[in-house]
Amino acid sequence: MSLRLMAVHAHPDDESSKGAATYAHYLRQGADVMIVSCTGGERGDILNDNLERDALARRDLPGLRRLEMAAAQEIVGFQHRWLGYVDSGMASEDGSVPPGSFADIPVEIEAEHLVRLIREFKPHVMITYDENGGYPHPDHIRTHVISTLAYKAAADPEAYPGTGEPWAVSKLYYEAIFNSSRVKSVYELMQQQQPGSPLLAQFAEMMEWMRERPYRATTQIEVGELFELRDRALKAHASQVSPDSSFFFWPIDLQQRAWPYEDYQLAASRVATATPEVDLFQGIEAD
Repeated sequence: MSLRLMAVHAHPDDESSKGAATYAHYLRQGADVMIVSCTGGERGDILNDNLERDALARRDLPGLRRLEMAAAQEIVGFQHRWLGYVDSGMASEDGSVPPGSFADIPVEIEAEHLVRLIREFKPHVMITYDENGGYPHPDHIRTHVISTLAYKAAADPEAYPGTGEPWAVSKLYYEAIFNSSRVKSVYELMQQQQPGSPLLAQFAEMMEWMRERPYRATTQIEVGELFELRDRALKAHASQVSPDSSFFFWPIDLQQRAWPYEDYQLAASRVATATPEVDLFQGIEAD
């Protein structure tokens, strides 16, 4: 059997902005890759003023987001599962979220569905978000909570009976793709190669607000040749990502020279490994 990777994300489009090149890389190497979307992204804003499917977006945004997810899936080639929860949106000023939304339901209930998927797919590697969710959206934080709970529970024969045979995921990672070292590296190369670029001011601003975010990655996957595919997958989520989004103002050729990696932080491992790593499957043998 081949090696298997599962990545757990909060909303459709997160899988494309946070790891699509990595997924394509491992698919090309013969691994099986499954993306789990915890919610349908129902409360996302329409962020593209020139959306071709604008009428559909305003009539049925959840339906459109499913179509966009299917398009991204076809571009990258991964398997996909919906966990089935409703987008919480951003929290209110008092910290509350809509009743019955993903961040409102007890974590023990939500984790059961993820445990079932883990025991079915049997991933060797699992990727999710850190304790801050990558950024503090309630659904991203909840994704971290249920992923780390499910990582432990899926291996426990006493946990969640009736959801399949126990499976111990070998390694758990947090995605760390958007990081200060990457931004700094691209900025410095742009200063050298394109000193008059108007993008330098935007990079400088980005570096300022990322200054307090330490670089915690343990593992770098070299996937620069797949950045164009990554961007095509992200653009498939057209209701959420406009062509002039900040995601795309980094010239691909500059990224490929300055930082041709997607970065991850090893959070837990049941196998012997040593950091820094250049392979998420380091220390793992296929079944």
